[in-house]
Amino acid sequence: MAKLLVLTLLGLGLAFFRDYRSSYLARMNTSREVKSVELPNCKLIKGIETGAEDLEILPNGLAFISAGLRYPGVKSFEPDKPGKILLMDLNKEDPTVLELKMTGSNFDASSFNPHGISTFTDEDNTVYLLVVSHPDVKSTVELFKFQEEEKSLLHLKTIRHELLPNLNDLVAVGREHFYATNDHYFVDQYMRSWELYLGLAWSNVVYYSPDDVRVVASGFDFANGISMSPDRKYVYIAELLAHKIHVYEKHANWTLTPLKSLDCDTLVDNISVDPVTGDLWVGCHPNGMKIFSYDPENPPGSEVLQIQNILAEEPKVTVVYAEDGKVLHGSTVASVYKGKMLVGTVFQKALYCEF
Repeated sequence: MAKLLVLTLLGLGLAFFRDYRSSYLARMNTSREVKSVELPNCKLIKGIETGAEDLEILPNGLAFISAGLRYPGVKSFEPDKPGKILLMDLNKEDPTVLELKMTGSNFDASSFNPHGISTFTDEDNTVYLLVVSHPDVKSTVELFKFQEEEKSLLHLKTIRHELLPNLNDLVAVGREHFYATNDHYFVDQYMRSWELYLGLAWSNVVYYSPDDVRVVASGFDFANGISMSPDRKYVYIAELLAHKIHVYEKHANWTLTPLKSLDCDTLVDNISVDPVTGDLWVGCHPNGMKIFSYDPENPPGSEVLQIQNILAEEPKVTVVYAEDGKVLHGSTVASVYKGKMLVGTVFQKALYCEF
């Protein structure tokens, strides 16, 4: 009888493991084959060798690039070096990157570990850069003032909050106001790994202001990129392991109401929005397992989606760029400006293209 009980429990345990493993592999999209979509006028950007996880282009063509992310469970080519913010002027014929100097009496540049970024331009045209950072595997938002003439960032403030434990990305709606994604519920790395494996879908989106911090959306299987429509009426959220882009209506009291979801058949990372057309440009991972289990002999591929008329009943989704890792390892973001496109990656290189 005891042996029968042991065998029964063992069988149930193996069935449990097999069912969740099957789901895990499907969420990671491990069976996905990349069909190459090439662009003729692209080149790797000199000076970017450790990733460009996120980027944002100002209306004047200046692009901020978040470089050097060190994220638990993901490859880093320079794990002992701090990250940096790069600047690129897309108005130039052959644009190059420049590292922005970061100043501020209370800012520790040695622990800077930049992830998602967002900008806010004040009424006097002052540009503020908000950066998700992970000093010592924690989560903060670092607030900078962009000093264009000096080509520098003046650090103004570090934002921490108990509702912001696992930050991934953010979209600024004011100098110190933003929506942000937490990509996990648990902080402990061991528990995070089980959360990821079991697909608990406990990550969320938080609205932050100095006087009001609250969860405004939840139930995501790895909430990732977040952005906003040009008219500021809608918030777009990428749910990485569900392969979905969610559209939420934003209200005057900063609450969000779910409007629709779009299935993408790829792991959607950061979202950039064309301020002219309203199109979404999304950096994607065709096969997520290759990101979390890096093999230089079989590197992760890259994919860029353009989504037009996302509010329509049937939005138009176009694969603008796709390749199997021979050029880029793990695209995370894509953004366009006047016929030019930048594509960044988690930990490797970045691409500059002219349409």
